[in-house]
Amino acid sequence: MEIDKELDTRGLNCPLPILKAKKALAEMASGQLLRVVSTDSGSNRDFQAFAKQTGNELVEQQVAGSDFIHILKRR
Repeated sequence: MEIDKELDTRGLNCPLPILKAKKALAEMASGQLLRVVSTDSGSNRDFQAFAKQTGNELVEQQVAGSDFIHILKRR
């Protein structure tokens, strides 16, 4: 999987990771992938809801140590 843009939101709590992701996605072309790394434990459900509300695809979510990784595809 080739990531087009990466966003490090470690240390930020809701809603900042979502707001930063929304801004980054707005600058990307349709079909491009955004990888967001967060330390907010609520970010899994936040990004699931965000994807449903915006129509962007949540391709993958994973946990790596204390990091929560979300990969979104721009609609």
